[in-house]
Amino acid sequence: MSQILQVTETLKVLLKQKNLTYREIAEHLSMSEANIKRIFANRSFSLDRLEQICNFIDINLSDLFVLSDKQQQTLSQLSLEQEQELIDNPKLLLVAVCVRDGWSFDEIISHYEIDKFECIRLMAKLDKIKLIQLLPNNHYKLLIAQDFRWIKHGPLESFMEKEVLSRFMASKFDDDDSFRFYLRGRYSQSSVDVIKRKLNLLTKEAAILNQEDATLPLDKRKHMGLLFAMRPWEPSLFEQFRRKIIN
Repeated sequence: MSQILQVTETLKVLLKQKNLTYREIAEHLSMSEANIKRIFANRSFSLDRLEQICNFIDINLSDLFVLSDKQQQTLSQLSLEQEQELIDNPKLLLVAVCVRDGWSFDEIISHYEIDKFECIRLMAKLDKIKLIQLLPNNHYKLLIAQDFRWIKHGPLESFMEKEVLSRFMASKFDDDDSFRFYLRGRYSQSSVDVIKRKLNLLTKEAAILNQEDATLPLDKRKHMGLLFAMRPWEPSLFEQFRRKIIN
C-alpha cells in the first residue's frame, strides 16, 4: 500500500473513532463538504491541509505518520494457534470478522445478539491473541492486514471448505450485485503467471476498498462474498475421452 494511501486510511480510522464527519471538518476549515470528500477520495492533501485536519482532531502531524507506519506492520497470516482460537469460538470468529471490516463496538452489539460485557470479553480475547490492540473507550487498532491469507490446510481453510464455500456456490447468482464466470483453456506457464499476478492485484484492491468503506455507516454497506480460484483442471466429462498412451 502506498504511503499516502496508508496515511489517508489511518486518518479515516481516527475520524471514525472520534465520531467526526466530513461536514464537521469542512465547517472547521471553512470549506465545502464536497471539497473535503474530494480531497479524501483523491488523497490530494497538501501538508498544510493535513496539519489543519490533524489539529482539529488533536493529534500532531508527526504522530499521524507514526500511527500510519505502525498500521502497515500488520499480520498477513495468522498462526495455527490464532486460527484454532477463532474456530473454537464462533462468536469470537464473528467479532474478528467485524473488526476486520471496521465495525465499531456499538455497531457490533446493536447488530448481533452480543451484549456489551460479552463483546468486551471477546475483544479482550482478540487483543490477547494479537489480532487487535484494545484502546480506551472500546476502540481498537487492527493488527491483521485486510488481505491476510489462511494457512494452507489450516483450521480456517477447513472451516471455509466445510461450512461456507459449498453454501456460497449453491446460489443461482441471479441477484443484481452477483457475478459468476467460469473460463477454462490451455495456457503457457508465462500466461499462468500473468493471471496469478492479476488475481493477486485484484485481491489487494478489494481489500483496500473494504478498508476505505469501513468509515461508512452499516446501512451504506452490504455483506459481499468474493471467491477467486484457479487450478490445473480438466472436467471429468472431457477426461474420460483422453486417448490412452501406450508405452
